[in-house]
Amino acid sequence: MAKTRVVVVDDSALVRSLLTQIINQQPDMECVGAAADPFVAREMIRELNPDVITLDVEMPRMDGIDFLGKLMRLRPMPVVMVSTLTENGTDVTMRALELGAFDFVAKPKIGVADGLKLLANEITDKVRIASKAQLRRGVVPIGGTAAAPRPSAPPTSIGRLSTEKIIFIGASTGGTEATKEVLVNLPADCPAVVITQHMPPGFTKSYAARLDGLCKVRVAEARDGERILPGHAYIAPGGLHLSVERSGANYIARVRDGEPVNRHKPSVEVLFKSAARVVGPNALGLMLTGMGADGASAMREMRDAGSYNFVQDEATCVVFGMPREAIAAGAAHEVLPLTQIASKLIERLRSTSGMSMTRV
Repeated sequence: MAKTRVVVVDDSALVRSLLTQIINQQPDMECVGAAADPFVAREMIRELNPDVITLDVEMPRMDGIDFLGKLMRLRPMPVVMVSTLTENGTDVTMRALELGAFDFVAKPKIGVADGLKLLANEITDKVRIASKAQLRRGVVPIGGTAAAPRPSAPPTSIGRLSTEKIIFIGASTGGTEATKEVLVNLPADCPAVVITQHMPPGFTKSYAARLDGLCKVRVAEARDGERILPGHAYIAPGGLHLSVERSGANYIARVRDGEPVNRHKPSVEVLFKSAARVVGPNALGLMLTGMGADGASAMREMRDAGSYNFVQDEATCVVFGMPREAIAAGAAHEVLPLTQIASKLIERLRSTSGMSMTRV
């Protein structure tokens, strides 16, 4: 079987050497080139036709974001970003995902050699999945707007709804943009939205801030003990589990440390199990793009407890792992293209509130 061909782009000779070594140690992939800047990388890509590239953000002559934008416009291909975990780095990484990067790995700020070795499995797993993933359609061109496309007649209101309703979203690879596509198309008076997106510590605050600037609903990282309110979306902080609990007449967010579940922290399984246990028939579940099976069995528990569940279809997923497993578990009521999920969700909310099923 042909090996996955990878080009490494990083201005650090040490990082290029380490990534080359990590990739070449895998029986199913090889590093066919390593470039110190985007101009060298451009020629390597033309000559070597790699399957995947790893890309640093901060580089001489042209930064990684400018290069990524040009690459996705002129020669779209799977890109795994390798970003240093700094406040600026998280903002840039979010921009990279908007531009079409497949995924990212948080490069350590100190102890790079040992740190990258510890990340070897994560790096090679993401390269491996990237080589088989679907490229996202409709990537934003350089200078274009990052906002997801909205319906021709976006809803301004859902109408009077029970505050008992809560929307639960689980996502992983490709999910930052998929979740944005759903949230930007929800009106300000929609029920509360609670989200677990697989992300490491340090990235979810920036992600939430970007969404808050684009959406009608207010978006923020979830804080332990806060009330879950309509018109707000709460994102699990990277590296912590998020669940929902009942406190008297209110729902509250529970943010806790703990062991990874299904190898993830935060885990969709943890969030969805709380939805089944605490919210039951007042829950609506969404399973979006992502690799693995995190949350699939818990989504079935949600359905058994009376929730109504939407699952993203294969054609619009970057990776169809988590949605596929949710479907296989019998958790899905509807399997839909990403661009239809928000409108169908609103339609469902209106119908269950006894209001007219006006299409949006």
